[in-house]
Amino acid sequence: MDRDNNIPRFDWDLSFSALVSSPSTGTDAIGAIEFDPSGEILATGGIARKIRIYRLNSLLGTSRDDDDDDHVERCICTPAKLSSLKWRPDLTGRVIGSGDYDGVVSEYDVEKGVPVFERDEHGGRKIWSVDYTLRSGSVLGASGSDDGTVQMWDPRNGGLDKTVRPGGGTAAICSVEFDPFGGNFLAVGCADRNAYVYDVRRLVDPIFVLDGHTKTVTYARFMDQHTIVTGSTDGSLKLWDIANGQRVVRTFRGHVNSRNFVGLSVWRHGGLVVSGSENNEVFVYDKRWGEPVWVRGLGGQTDRFGSDRRFVSSVCWRQADEDWCTLVAGGSDGVLEIFSGIRN
Repeated sequence: MDRDNNIPRFDWDLSFSALVSSPSTGTDAIGAIEFDPSGEILATGGIARKIRIYRLNSLLGTSRDDDDDDHVERCICTPAKLSSLKWRPDLTGRVIGSGDYDGVVSEYDVEKGVPVFERDEHGGRKIWSVDYTLRSGSVLGASGSDDGTVQMWDPRNGGLDKTVRPGGGTAAICSVEFDPFGGNFLAVGCADRNAYVYDVRRLVDPIFVLDGHTKTVTYARFMDQHTIVTGSTDGSLKLWDIANGQRVVRTFRGHVNSRNFVGLSVWRHGGLVVSGSENNEVFVYDKRWGEPVWVRGLGGQTDRFGSDRRFVSSVCWRQADEDWCTLVAGGSDGVLEIFSGIRN
């Protein structure tokens, strides 16, 4: 056996590109970072009750001393704290959906900065995740909440389509993601320590139950059509093969996560997984190895009380390229950092 094949290596030259500070003097934790379908527009949302829209090219020209307001292309004020954002896939970056702490899903016309759609089906309980998929030319939305349900709907008519209760509906739903490759799967991360995979055509029971974590499953993300990555507050990520008996292919460890949402994103072109961490570092894993291949601490600033209890609260890979990668990380202090890289 070639021993070099078992040594983790990073095939990318990833380096710091930009830092954007938060102008807020209070709590401004970033809870969601999302690129639009073109990969050129970036949206962030969080505790500050604002959706901030940036143009990536503008951010890449910033200096370390620049304030957020210097580069925000648009800012949409929202009535509640935001936990999640997702661009509508059918409107080429014109509409973005959000889930908030009041249990409301809202959609906003980004150009006009006004709400165009609203759903309140979670009984006022926090929504932790929203996602969309295109099916037969129509959009299907989903939201997961503290109320233990996944709600699915068609934004065109606003009516309730389906309600799913993973694990009996007794534990919070932390993550929902449709198969981004156009398949029929929906992955759900749940506070009962399991992840669930449903066929959206038959939602009565899950087709897979991914049982392997010891604490809340905060994220479930598709790496490809047959592989899912889950993150948990047990301090691990797991790579699951759902094509061959829902077995764990690999467990990733190194980051620190025992209580917070720290973010999880996969870059499918490069086979990379990124997680935030409660020690304020970003950890990148290659799907081939369980150890991190790249670790970077965020800069930023101490909070308004002078303490340094910061952690990485959201991460996002840009999916647009194959030979150039872009990673964005947001902190509990509201600071946004961008890293760019090319293949070695």
